[in-house]
Amino acid sequence: MRDQMRRTWRPGMAPETEEDRGGDPDAIMHVGWGRLLFGNTFADMGVLAEAIRQEAADERDIAIYLSDPHVLLAQAPEALFLDPSHTFRLPLSHYRPMRDRVAGVFVRRVRSIEDAIAINRIYAKATMVPVEREFFMNHRGSRRILHFVAEDEATGEVVGTVTGIDHARSWGDPENGGSLWCLAVDPQAPLPKIGEILVRHLIETFQTRGLSHIDLSVMHDNDKAIALYEKLGFERLPLFSVKYKNPINEKLYSAPAPEGRLNPYARLIINEALRRGIGVEVEDQDAGLFVLQHGGRKVACRESLCELTSAVAFSRCDDKALTHRLLAKHGYKVPGQRAVTDDEADEDFLERFGRIVVKPAKGEQGRGISVDIRSVKDMRRAIEAAKQVSDRVLLEQFCEGADLRIVVINFEMVAAAIRKPATLLGDGKTDIRTLIEKQSRRRAAATGGESRIPMDAETERCVHSAGYEMDDILPSGEELAVRKTANLHTGGTIHDVTDQVSPVLKQAAEAGAKILDIPVVGFDFLVPDVTQDDYVIIEANERPGLANHEPQPTAERFIDMLFPRTVIRRDPSELGHTKGRTHGAIR
Repeated sequence: MRDQMRRTWRPGMAPETEEDRGGDPDAIMHVGWGRLLFGNTFADMGVLAEAIRQEAADERDIAIYLSDPHVLLAQAPEALFLDPSHTFRLPLSHYRPMRDRVAGVFVRRVRSIEDAIAINRIYAKATMVPVEREFFMNHRGSRRILHFVAEDEATGEVVGTVTGIDHARSWGDPENGGSLWCLAVDPQAPLPKIGEILVRHLIETFQTRGLSHIDLSVMHDNDKAIALYEKLGFERLPLFSVKYKNPINEKLYSAPAPEGRLNPYARLIINEALRRGIGVEVEDQDAGLFVLQHGGRKVACRESLCELTSAVAFSRCDDKALTHRLLAKHGYKVPGQRAVTDDEADEDFLERFGRIVVKPAKGEQGRGISVDIRSVKDMRRAIEAAKQVSDRVLLEQFCEGADLRIVVINFEMVAAAIRKPATLLGDGKTDIRTLIEKQSRRRAAATGGESRIPMDAETERCVHSAGYEMDDILPSGEELAVRKTANLHTGGTIHDVTDQVSPVLKQAAEAGAKILDIPVVGFDFLVPDVTQDDYVIIEANERPGLANHEPQPTAERFIDMLFPRTVIRRDPSELGHTKGRTHGAIR
């Protein structure tokens, strides 16, 4: 066993040579995020159990190809568990290529540090364990470990990734097979079928090598991934995987979280609480209401709004006009604003600024907001729409800039993200209405139903203002913003910029939280550049969504604040490794 462990490749090692290994016994292979232990090569289950116990603290190992997992589990039931995943196989002789190429995306090998950074960014969004950049660089030319990325042809951005393992070249597999791992797609990518394109590219690569089959492991409840694999011809195998019990795997072998239709914002917090042994009682799943209890302390929450936020602090944020006045009083940069009076003063305000925003004085999730209004007719229509949300309506100066959300917890900035409005990419074939419907379905699937593009008057106004009708064909490669607001709930996307934010913006958010005296708040800034100091603050949100800010530890810091005795002390450099989930074929 010691000889075998010396042959295990680890991150940072020089690229391996390409000689054949010739059917290794007790085969173990390092793949960046951990090790694959090929259970079918181990004659002694005790040896395999001991090998799994050697999992590194910052890595995640998987013992695969087990036909009798109960025998292995009996060796160390306190340390090992049966992974709730299915194993699938595709005989490559059965595979049929896609007839028509999907425009807009192409697949290539990883070739730069920038690619490695992009892959880890996608891994973070999929709550997967990151891989050291050097590992990707050291295996760029490897014929054993193949890292592929999908690139958006229009933007050059990496929007998906997949890893393949050539078993024949890795450990001399007598069955001449390979496997697929780490399939992940940026949930905010506007292009369709990225996952399928990546899988097909890997299949066809292995097919040209003359391999006999490709295998994968996928969580039993990942219905969409399973549907894709079955569409491509994969079939279930009676083979299993075993993993080591560690904090990241805990939810796979411990009691499940409360059942119900909890939204992602409540579930994120509840999962973090359960991971720390904090009790959870769901009061109302539709409203996201729950109670956390630990060591005699109970805290009621509605998503990120908790009892630590006073009623007065809540009212300071809930009333957007009040927020505006308080921040302006303390010298913060805010846009011009006035309450609607339904008279000539409204028109004077529009004439003064030329471009305005109409929004409810109270409201959330972008409902009732109309942006970049330039005519009296559109202003009056927008005012009526806003009155459906709140009796009081505000007119506000329109300010150019990127929409920056800064989340402050316990008066410290935890996350910052640029929010971008829903945007379509034309293919030269599909009308705008259909593109919106397709994009909306993809956003809903990627966010658990939280993000959709409304098919309403505001969307039609944005389309018309760009010179199009809903039934027009959008030219190939042309982008069209179909909303002016960047809220997630109206189809917007969110992009982490925490490490780029100017110290001035960070200080403004933290000091603003103290002015409002609110322990959890999301400030909405408009900025020309997140690295510069110029800004205006347009809103403060008393119940900010903590999801979608990966890899920033928003839920962890929220629970730290509520239950400080449960804080897990760890080196800051390890934070990226503690969030993820053990890699399988797709998550």
